[in-house]
Amino acid sequence: MSQAPTSTTLARIPWWPIGTWTISLLLLLPVFSILVLAFTPSENIWPHLLGTVLPSYIRHTALLMLGVGVLTFVIGTATAWLVTMHAFPARKVFQWLLLVPLAMPTYIIAYTYVDFFEYSGTFQGALRSAFGWQAKSDYWFPEIRSLGGAILIMSLVLFPYVFLTARASFMRQSVCHLEVARTLGRSPWQVFASVALPLARPAIVVGVSLAMMESLNDIGAVEHFGVRTLTLGVYSTWLGRGNLGGAAQIAVVMFAIIFAILWVERASRARQAFHNTTAHDYPLNRTRLHGWRGWLATFVCALPVLFGFVLPSGILLSFAIAHFEDAATSEFIAAATNSMLLASVAALLAVGLGLFLAYANRLQSSSAIRIASRLASLGYAIPGTILGIGLLVPLALFDNAVAGYLKSTFDASPGLIMTGGIGALTIAYAVRFLAIAFGNLESGLERVTPSLAAAARTLGRTPFGALREIHLPLIRPALVSAALLVFVDCMKELPATLVLRPFNFETLSTMVYTLASLDQLEESALAALTIVATGIIPVIILSRAIRGKKRQAPAVLTPAVVEGSGTGRALPG
Repeated sequence: MSQAPTSTTLARIPWWPIGTWTISLLLLLPVFSILVLAFTPSENIWPHLLGTVLPSYIRHTALLMLGVGVLTFVIGTATAWLVTMHAFPARKVFQWLLLVPLAMPTYIIAYTYVDFFEYSGTFQGALRSAFGWQAKSDYWFPEIRSLGGAILIMSLVLFPYVFLTARASFMRQSVCHLEVARTLGRSPWQVFASVALPLARPAIVVGVSLAMMESLNDIGAVEHFGVRTLTLGVYSTWLGRGNLGGAAQIAVVMFAIIFAILWVERASRARQAFHNTTAHDYPLNRTRLHGWRGWLATFVCALPVLFGFVLPSGILLSFAIAHFEDAATSEFIAAATNSMLLASVAALLAVGLGLFLAYANRLQSSSAIRIASRLASLGYAIPGTILGIGLLVPLALFDNAVAGYLKSTFDASPGLIMTGGIGALTIAYAVRFLAIAFGNLESGLERVTPSLAAAARTLGRTPFGALREIHLPLIRPALVSAALLVFVDCMKELPATLVLRPFNFETLSTMVYTLASLDQLEESALAALTIVATGIIPVIILSRAIRGKKRQAPAVLTPAVVEGSGTGRALPG
């Protein structure tokens, strides 16, 4: 006769490693699901894809990502160098103002600028009125609905990724390196090109990689610009042509691109490591720019803020005021309620999972647990469209298993529990943005003195008891900021929402997408402004972190933690 397990036996079970690997494997189910669908399709359309649309998808995606990478590098690095190393009018304001475009989702700025700059828009209409032009053939104006337009407009809101990583790297560089270069006769430009830029290259590559992955994830903007990317191909192949296997096969190509980006980013950091050889950390001596040079620096920093946030926000605000009664409907209230409910539940789930993973890393800092937690954070690198498709199969199997059991046991028919409601969408949000919570909470736990937890353990507290009584009260700011950041990203998420939302279920993002697709941007402006206003929250957190800690910055974290604030996500791997 078997005996019940005793408390001593249960205590010997490695619950934290088991839990970490269980969470990691469950969160990787979408990846496994995509691979299974891709290599065992019910209808193999790979030859058809390869001979028709796939080369075009790959070409457009590569050009979009390359263009966004180059343009965000130029804007982000230039503004970071000016703000960090020079003194000019309004420099302190631009320290945080250059973060503001992060609040503007790519699809919202795309809808706004296309409406404003296309042939029938306000800007070209004003030009025709001012110069007496009657038709499009009377003048030339660049086509906004194009690959070039998509690259320019998306870069205007993605450059802060590079700005943050580059600025953090510039602030950490030894002043001695720069001063030695100046004493050897190098001009300020030569110091930047030959010393500062090579030293900052690993950090800049991180920011550029993030901007490129964000452009790969986008679906609303590229569709509006008429750019046929792989993400749009996945969406149209599945929902438009009803071929899930074909969509999974395109997704595998996207996986290859994602892991190539991650490999390049990882390799760039592995080959370079720089250390200060001086015992003292001297403050930066900023070069004061006088006269027209100072105002030119102000103008350069103001341009991306003007076109990346001020102008589109002003357009949306004018639309929202003029059409407030038409936009403030019961549908808007329902969409806002749905968005906040989904984002709140997903934030709680992501923070709970992130706390478990971060605390397991702190308790047992083994390579196995570190690998498992990093794998669990891989969801951020997976575009929302792929994530949605990858979740469908395991969640549908779960729904069918539960329904079959309840039917055979209780003769009850519960319907589709996960895929028929908001459960699938909530899980998708949590998987995609877990890296935000994990990176934030891991940084918060690192600030807790290990001796406090050790003292609690010597007084008989279990690991869970030490977490509850010691760690949680001390990391409350990290918990709050992690929840806020996940909440905001969930409010903005569009691709996964389009794929997994239930029928007749609208969020603010899908409401904006639907109305903009019907050329009703004025009616969508209120919903778009609500999303943008919510996106200001991370900017406030980041600006406070920059003011609070200017010299500490993790080397491999994304913008939200790159200033040492602990409010962000780590690149997978």
